[in-house]
Amino acid sequence: MVSPKTFQQIDKTARDMERGVHDSIHNGAKVTSEKRYATLWHDYPDPDKLRELAGKIKQHTLEHLDEYLPKAEAALKGNGAQVHFASDGDKANEIILKIMQQNGCKKMVKSKSMVSEEIHLGPYLEKNGMECLETDLGEFIIQIDDDHPSHIVKPIIHKNRRDVAKSFEREGLGDYNDDPETITRRARQFLRHKYLEADVGLTGGNFVSAESGRIVLITNEGNARFCMAATKIHIAVIGIEKLVPSDRDLALYLNLIARSGTGQQLTVYSQFINGPKAPNQPDGPEQMHVIFLDNRRTDVLASDCREILRCIRCGACLNVCPVYRQAGGHAYRSVYPGPVGAVLSPLLAGSRFPELADLPKASSLCGACNEVCPVNIPIPDLLLRLRDKGKREHAKAASAGTPPMGMYALLASQPHAWRGAMVMGKTVDYAPQALMNIVPAAQAWTSVRKLPPWRGGKFRHWMKSRNKAG
Repeated sequence: MVSPKTFQQIDKTARDMERGVHDSIHNGAKVTSEKRYATLWHDYPDPDKLRELAGKIKQHTLEHLDEYLPKAEAALKGNGAQVHFASDGDKANEIILKIMQQNGCKKMVKSKSMVSEEIHLGPYLEKNGMECLETDLGEFIIQIDDDHPSHIVKPIIHKNRRDVAKSFEREGLGDYNDDPETITRRARQFLRHKYLEADVGLTGGNFVSAESGRIVLITNEGNARFCMAATKIHIAVIGIEKLVPSDRDLALYLNLIARSGTGQQLTVYSQFINGPKAPNQPDGPEQMHVIFLDNRRTDVLASDCREILRCIRCGACLNVCPVYRQAGGHAYRSVYPGPVGAVLSPLLAGSRFPELADLPKASSLCGACNEVCPVNIPIPDLLLRLRDKGKREHAKAASAGTPPMGMYALLASQPHAWRGAMVMGKTVDYAPQALMNIVPAAQAWTSVRKLPPWRGGKFRHWMKSRNKAG
């Protein structure tokens, strides 16, 4: 968790960074969003119907977790896995450490997992004398840079190849070389022996079929397979919301998640994990532990924002969001950035981190996030509910720096006053900033924002000209 500043303060910091970082985020998100649209609409005549269906199935599962969780537990145990339930992140970390200690394990290789980021597993294990190495290339770079992921799917979207080359040179992985193929080869050479030395392989889980107990992992690098190939223990940490009722449902979600997240028809690797190594199999983990994590998810399920638990972590809402493209993932100060994070992060944090209460305001409410969500989450509605909750509970972080809206309401309801304000608005470009600081509310607002150039007052002129032309 980064320092508890307001969203606007960190956004200002992000905008003050070198322009190349902003371009990396903006362009990377924009290109992926365009690929998503092209792939979905090329492959399906009406992908919105698929999104609606996927949303209904996930919502059904959430509302019947009391039925599907025991069913999944029984199926996993039948497959030879050991099942644990963790009420919060601390409990999950304790379970993982205990498994390692009881089996004499010291080294873990870890596949990409948002849940493990959520519970801060890496620092916890290192503090207790264990080695925990990220093997996803993006997460590996985040780890050696002591950085934070800025995207759900692409954790280093805020970096470019020159940044990575500098990091590799600093860590002794070779002389400076920003050729992507060289960077990838060096990472592969470094990580390959780490897989062979590790005792434990840890993964998350994109989906869990309650019917068969199959855990589904999707990756583009194959590192999840390497994490399980040579290690004797496989640990999967999975949020309780990742269940789907049956194997048949997996076809729908696998087709939607890849197209929505990266614009691919399917990810390069799709793994269906039934359990630990069978007696007739030559390789694979001898033990498999599945940890279902709550960590306030049942509280979210009991709230009026329960739909956010449908999220399948594709990152489509981040890619399309104008606020995320401008500010980047670090501005959200939590594991889950973007529109989904603006809803999920304050809900999962609860009263422990009241400074996250301002995140629901990090949205223009344009609705694009809802339009691209593969499980049809009404994110704008949820943001409004959280804003209302913050208002009712007098959340300080949510209201910091926000001027009273009474003047705007007066202007917006009086046509003559509005036209006068449009004329006077042009003087803003010429007024010194000190003038804005006279009003306390304006001072709080401008301390973390920069006034844009005035562009108002032209619509009426355009409309009159259009009417005359018609």
